[in-house]
Amino acid sequence: MSEVIPGNTADVLLLCDHASNHVPGDVDLGIEARLLDLHIAIDIGAGPVTRALAKRLDAPAILGGVSRLVLDLHREPDHPNLVPKSSDGHAIPGNLEIEPQERLNRFHIPYHRLIEDRIRAHRPSLILSIHSFTPFLEQGGAPRPWHAGILYNADESAARPAIDWLRAQGVETGDNEPYSGKLLNATLNRHAEANGIPSIGIEIRNDLIRDEAGVQRWTDILARLTDHLRNHLAR
Repeated sequence: MSEVIPGNTADVLLLCDHASNHVPGDVDLGIEARLLDLHIAIDIGAGPVTRALAKRLDAPAILGGVSRLVLDLHREPDHPNLVPKSSDGHAIPGNLEIEPQERLNRFHIPYHRLIEDRIRAHRPSLILSIHSFTPFLEQGGAPRPWHAGILYNADESAARPAIDWLRAQGVETGDNEPYSGKLLNATLNRHAEANGIPSIGIEIRNDLIRDEAGVQRWTDILARLTDHLRNHLAR
């Protein structure tokens, strides 16, 4: 169910956990269909940016193929919100009585095995995980003014130069914002930090990548950022 883009450039691996709002036909979330177009179901624009960047760099990419409302691929297997019962104030009644292990076996394990197998076969020198965030939560809270955020946990080897470079380009960039990678970094903790591979989570505000022009602009930015990080890490 995951999407795999092979690519011929092995030094960079692109990941996109929340690329899809797909709900399999045998899964009933008990929600209005309109909710599947919101940020609670999919990282809006992240999939198109990842595909365009993979093409630009000729780099491999692995994209999740199921909505985060079915199962969140960017959570540890024992995380309480692996199968969310609500999201940003919206109840997900179809998830209240289900057995998480079945969805873990069906969606989470195969996705992360794909990433593990790719890294084992072609170890990259940099992993970029691409996400998007909503400018504001429906539940309230402060507006999110950043155009992008760089998320990281313990390893700052790629994060610090990425933040500095983006800010130098005039991009309003959050440092572990709109939330901290020290608290939520499941995919990169498992596949990058655990293997000693430099990595960053890249969060783009979703109103900036909702159309083709925005996708192309951010593809350009991220392609140049990737070159900068390659040069920095090669020193």
